[in-house]
Amino acid sequence: MLIDLLRTKPWLRRTLSGLSVVLLLGGLGLVGYPFATNMWQGRIQDKLEEQIASPELQQAYKERKVETGDSLTRIKIPSIGLDTVVVEGITPSALRAGAGHYPQTPLPCEGGNVSIAGHRTTYGRPFGNVDQLKPGATIELTTPIGGCVYQVAKDPYVVAPSDMSVIDPTGERSLTLTTCHPKGSAAQRLIIRATWVKDLKAA
Repeated sequence: MLIDLLRTKPWLRRTLSGLSVVLLLGGLGLVGYPFATNMWQGRIQDKLEEQIASPELQQAYKERKVETGDSLTRIKIPSIGLDTVVVEGITPSALRAGAGHYPQTPLPCEGGNVSIAGHRTTYGRPFGNVDQLKPGATIELTTPIGGCVYQVAKDPYVVAPSDMSVIDPTGERSLTLTTCHPKGSAAQRLIIRATWVKDLKAA
């Protein structure tokens, strides 16, 4: 029946052909977009690696003049193989680096609730596996002037994307990581809360 229709209805053949092309391009886009953003993030990280080691950034950090998009700290989470440079700011352009620091929260390792946002599926997906973190896992932040270690305090939990109370002051030295949830969706936010363990001396 379908074959007969295709033989007698040229417009149907053209419609199906067009639909096939659209579906193919859509599929390629779904696969290609994350790949392209990961490539882009890799180039950005190369530049950030150089910047975070520069005397100029060290001075800017001491003077609290690090600008949006500049290197701010390196985050390492050994249990999930995470090692990436975090930039200042959470604007869309800043987060092309993969992870960014909420500017209204304390600088890394300072007193208060240091908060960092990161991508799960694009731009290098640095926070792709943070849902696997368990209490006791260590998180190390290294800045141009020193560093510190935090320890995950509780299992990751989910909040509404509009709930910004998670980055409010906690009354202790703490670290909050935020990312989209579930993977590939911005319907919710996944939260990781960690508490300060110790400071590290500058290299």
